[in-house]
Amino acid sequence: MVDFLNLIRNENMKMFRRPRLLVMLGIIIGLVIAISAVWFSVDKGQTAMWEVVITETMFIYWIITIFAVVAASSTVAEEFSSGTIKLLLIRPWNRSKILLSKYISSLLFALFFAVVFLASLLLVNWLFFGLFGSGTVDRLSEVTGVSNVEYMFKYFGLLFLNTIMTVTISFMLSTVFRSSILAIATALFIEIVVNNLMQLLAFVKYKWIDYILFVHLDLTKYVGGNVSNNGMTLGFSLAVLGVYYVLFMALTWYIFNKRDVAA
Repeated sequence: MVDFLNLIRNENMKMFRRPRLLVMLGIIIGLVIAISAVWFSVDKGQTAMWEVVITETMFIYWIITIFAVVAASSTVAEEFSSGTIKLLLIRPWNRSKILLSKYISSLLFALFFAVVFLASLLLVNWLFFGLFGSGTVDRLSEVTGVSNVEYMFKYFGLLFLNTIMTVTISFMLSTVFRSSILAIATALFIEIVVNNLMQLLAFVKYKWIDYILFVHLDLTKYVGGNVSNNGMTLGFSLAVLGVYYVLFMALTWYIFNKRDVAA
């Protein structure tokens, strides 16, 4: 167990010691500060803090997913392209542990950025709209009927489940094709284009559409309740995603363990 934790630590070091980490952090925190500052200057701090927080999450969080996709897509593919995969495989770890450590590190990378984003979002907007603002109309709580904290963390949690699925897809693609560029491009195409288009199919009255992966990736439609506008439930969407998740991980493990790296 200790050896496996060290393996995860080594993978984390590879990810977190890259210069791109600071660039990514700067983009996330900079966007939060810039948007909050512009918003505050426009309405003079009249908007309630939580309304700003949830709105910024809707517009900025997708960047977190992109950064997580970039990291997950490169963690396996770059080992093959650089030839360092051979050095990993001659060490006293089996392939499954190596792959699992890379996958866990990819999820930890995504979780790290999600936590940083949430912390900066709450802190910056508390300073602007809570400490210095005068917004007293809590429209978010009035519309949702639940506390702002409950709504925000449920919304954020459902967003992160989407991120986990997207990271899993990109991780699988990088393992199957051994190309980080192809994995990143495909995952981003799914996240930005296909995912949005497939949401329209949810309103088409064909039963088989209910089992398409991309219809269920946007779980935030359940944040106001357990049933969406088209009649599907949160439990059903999670079950469909769970089946796809098992299939993706099984395919990833099978290909990685069977692949010849001697060449």
